Amino acid sequence: MTEHLTKQDFLTKVFNYEQNSDWKYEGDAPAIIDFYADWCQPCKMVAPILEELSDLYGDKLHIYKVNTENEQELASVFGIRSIPSILFIPKNEQPQMAVGALPRESLVKAIDEVLGVKVPA
Repeated sequence: MTEHLTKQDFLTKVFNYEQNSDWKYEGDAPAIIDFYADWCQPCKMVAPILEELSDLYGDKLHIYKVNTENEQELASVFGIRSIPSILFIPKNEQPQMAVGALPRESLVKAIDEVLGVKVPA
C-alpha cells in the first residue's frame, strides 16, 4: 500500500534535508515518491498503478505519495514545477526525477533499471 508522507515522515524515512546538505537516503529499501495534487487529472491516472505496484513489489520497494498542496516545502526542496513528478530513489545512489504520468510499463522498467528491483516471480 502506498504511504502518504508529511514533512516529518519525509525527514525520518527518506532524507533529512534540515541536517544534511548532501543526499543521504534514510530508507531500508529503494523508494518511489509520487508528488501529486488532488485536482491533478494525470495524477489520478498514476495513483492506481502505483497502488498495484506497491502490492506487487511488497517490502522490496517503498512507494510514497506527497501532496504538493499540503507539503509545499517538500515540493519546493525538490523543485517540483509540474505534477505528477515521480522521484526514483535507489538504495545507495542519487535519486532521479521523472515528470509526467508514466504508464505502468515505464514505471516497471525504471524500477528495474534505476532502482535495481526486479518484478517478483
